[in-house]
Amino acid sequence: MPQVPTQFSEIGWIRDHPLRALLTNEFHARPPEALRPPLRATHLAMLSGEAAGPQERAHVAELCARFDAPLPAPDAVLHSVDLGPFHLKWERHTEFSAYTVFRAGCSDAAPFAEPAISALPADWLAGLEGERLVGLHFAVLAVGQKEPDQASLTEAFGVTAFAGAEMAGGLARAWTDFRTQGDGWGRMILYDAGMSERQTGRMVQRLAEIETYRILALLALPLARSVLPRIGRVEAAVAAAAERMTGGASLSDDQALLAELSGLAAETARIATEIGYRFAAARAYHTLVHERIVDLRESRIEGLQTFAEFVSRRLDPALATCLALEKRKESLETRIARAGTLLRTRVDVALEEQNANLLRSMNRRATLQLRLQETVEGLSVVAISYYTVGLVSYMLKATKGAGLHLDPETGTGLAVIPVVALVWLALRRMKRRLARDDRDDL
Repeated sequence: MPQVPTQFSEIGWIRDHPLRALLTNEFHARPPEALRPPLRATHLAMLSGEAAGPQERAHVAELCARFDAPLPAPDAVLHSVDLGPFHLKWERHTEFSAYTVFRAGCSDAAPFAEPAISALPADWLAGLEGERLVGLHFAVLAVGQKEPDQASLTEAFGVTAFAGAEMAGGLARAWTDFRTQGDGWGRMILYDAGMSERQTGRMVQRLAEIETYRILALLALPLARSVLPRIGRVEAAVAAAAERMTGGASLSDDQALLAELSGLAAETARIATEIGYRFAAARAYHTLVHERIVDLRESRIEGLQTFAEFVSRRLDPALATCLALEKRKESLETRIARAGTLLRTRVDVALEEQNANLLRSMNRRATLQLRLQETVEGLSVVAISYYTVGLVSYMLKATKGAGLHLDPETGTGLAVIPVVALVWLALRRMKRRLARDDRDDL
């Protein structure tokens, strides 16, 4: 019985797809950190654009070099490295980069007294690419520390209204006010009531992603508000154009109206280009926010809004505004296209009528020209025959002088009919030859 290979590498006849390793590793591309509370963390999202990856990677490499730590790979989109006093995790996304700093230790009495990001060199922070979009300080408290109560939460957040929930089947509780404090940073407290280190890392990552994707989804709202007046102006102009189309108008008026509709279509296309990427990204980020909230496995803390309730009450209406504007834009594009089609049909019909009239006029002129040409041909026969008969008369008179007794008048009279016939035949033959040459040229 043949021996079956026990290792895949021994099967030399199987060829891997070129993307197999890449696609397999994609499921492990952004693993959570293993975190042991108590600890502090700072999550920073910098909106730097799609082309900033190489510069950010070089900037992270420069920080690692300062601490003699491993450098990121040349094509890395994630680098997690222990730099001694703190741990840094850098993640490159499509249009932003996320930096998360972890430091051991956290006081339950003053959880935000010395945030994790204070361990980073100030000059290195100043050199980050892009602009800060999200800044969030975490305080992760461990079992055995004092669990936050209403008074300590009010002191930490500076407000009495905040969201909170029990998570992970009762193994964790988290609170935040979803606001920015006076120092420009948001705050979130996570109480670990028995999670494993990996669970703690996943929980911190999910909470950071909820805040990041929430803000990124909201980027579409100011754009929607700025575009809204332009959409309204185009809608009013299209309605006015449609009203003018209902009345009788000349061809020049219809052509001017068609040019106006083309301009409105171009403006609508510009708006679609401006909002297309941002609105599509907002839909994707909105979906990610709700997926991460589901992963929290929330249960209510009496008297507090859950994360899902807070986000749904504020984020969903913002996205609904963007989607409504997008539908208005699509409806406007359809109305402009229909009006343009109708107007082009009217213009085409008017042009065809003009062309028909022009052809009829040309046909009449051609008929008149043909009749005139036939008249000229008749006169030409008469004229040529007249001169030809005159020449015959002169010839007969000359024969009389030569001694031939021919009556010039009788000879001239007898020559008229043959001469006219010959001239008519010659002109007709010439006309046929010219017509044949014209057909050959075509």
